[in-house]
Amino acid sequence: MASDAPATPTNPHWPLFDLVVRTPTLVLRPPTDDVAVQLADLAVQGIHDPATMPFSIPWTDAEPAVVPRSSMQWWWRQRAELTSASWSVGFAVHRRIRSADADGGERLELAGVQDVMAKDFVLTRQVLTGSWLGAAHQGQGVGKEMRAAVLHLAFVGLGAQAATTEAWADNLASQGVTGSLPYRRNGEHVALRRGVADRMLDFRVDRADWESVRRDDIVIEGLEPCLGMLGLEDDGATG
Repeated sequence: MASDAPATPTNPHWPLFDLVVRTPTLVLRPPTDDVAVQLADLAVQGIHDPATMPFSIPWTDAEPAVVPRSSMQWWWRQRAELTSASWSVGFAVHRRIRSADADGGERLELAGVQDVMAKDFVLTRQVLTGSWLGAAHQGQGVGKEMRAAVLHLAFVGLGAQAATTEAWADNLASQGVTGSLPYRRNGEHVALRRGVADRMLDFRVDRADWESVRRDDIVIEGLEPCLGMLGLEDDGATG
């Protein structure tokens, strides 16, 4: 679903900067460098209890001075390595904070990151998602809403047939978000967690199951100029 009047492109050479997914409570868009700096600062403020590790790559274990730098490198690497056959698109997640004033205005507050990625998407029609939220934004339904937003992009915008995700066996918060949407357990595998073998649970949602919760209040803007970058130009699968 696209807006009736998409915004005028601000960067014709990297149209992903103009890709936006809006829900009633969130705005998701790939970050410019200025926003990536803010995300790096947000990560330093805390994402999880240091006693555990929710990520496959333990990037938050680095020294506080190193985390922001590695975060910036991740965003630059994600852009540099993007091809039509293998891509990862990360979105900065902004919460809509409505003013209590009589004017009823709103501001956007940066909350975290929602990733969607795929290899050979044109052939597989399958994406993988991952995410993180700043500690101050957890436990408030933001995780479910941003996942719903990126699934809408995948299924409606890109024509996906399936989406997968994974979580460590003891990561109940992540599993809670997944369980709030029509995913099914799809097995498990062993992976290294801080250098130790541990159980990673696999989940999958097919298009038919996603259709049962499809929403009409999520809007995608600026997608068409990005389709060629993702291998979907003239593909006819979106809509």
